[in-house]
Amino acid sequence: MAGHSKWANIKHKKARMDAKRGKAWSKCSKALMVAAKQGGPDPAANLTLRYAIEEAKAANMPKDTIKRAIEKGAGLSGQGADFEDIRYEGYGAAGVAVIVDCLTDNRQRTAPDIRSIFAKAGGNLGTSGSVAFNFEHKGVINIDASKVEEDRLMELALEAGAENVESEEGLFTVTTSPEDFLGVKEAVEHAEIEMESAELTMIPTVTVDVAGDDVGKILRLVENLEDNDDVQKVYTNMEASEADIEAASA
Repeated sequence: MAGHSKWANIKHKKARMDAKRGKAWSKCSKALMVAAKQGGPDPAANLTLRYAIEEAKAANMPKDTIKRAIEKGAGLSGQGADFEDIRYEGYGAAGVAVIVDCLTDNRQRTAPDIRSIFAKAGGNLGTSGSVAFNFEHKGVINIDASKVEEDRLMELALEAGAENVESEEGLFTVTTSPEDFLGVKEAVEHAEIEMESAELTMIPTVTVDVAGDDVGKILRLVENLEDNDDVQKVYTNMEASEADIEAASA
């Protein structure tokens, strides 16, 4: 868990934000449209839409763009959205488990694309459920340890419904159930505590230790998957040292 959070934080800091922003907004727009289509345009009555709005805000997506995506998804703008959720599961180098969540309007296009990306990275797709059992759906909030006293954060987070608060190498990691994620996040915001990141994610319950060249292979697989327009999220159970991740990312 802690190692996964550390890797996610390193990835966050190293992201080429300007180059990725347009693609991130496109992915957020899809999620907003699908959520609005399936559950309606009111975030107060549509928890999935609330999650999608939070992610769009975290990507610095303009309010007007968020609003247009919701209206399009709900059919309020005269345009409809027809995307479906698909989850692909497979393995990368060193037997690392990989989950790929997609939103696509063409399953016949997406499946071969994802299979090809895995194959080029020396991995392979598995059947549905083949790796998902190694993960748990959780809310994760990362906070720089210099921004708040540990006792204060612990009390605040647990009272708001958090499951756990961990500290590692200057970073506090608050873990929640998906249902309690927004409540805990709002409690942290109301306390005016700055967050490094806050997201719903898949946390590995079993990790695979990876070193050397295999770290770079997994990072490239993840990057190539994330560059695909149909891919929304990629999760792995890789555990690697910060030094190997830094070297592979250089």
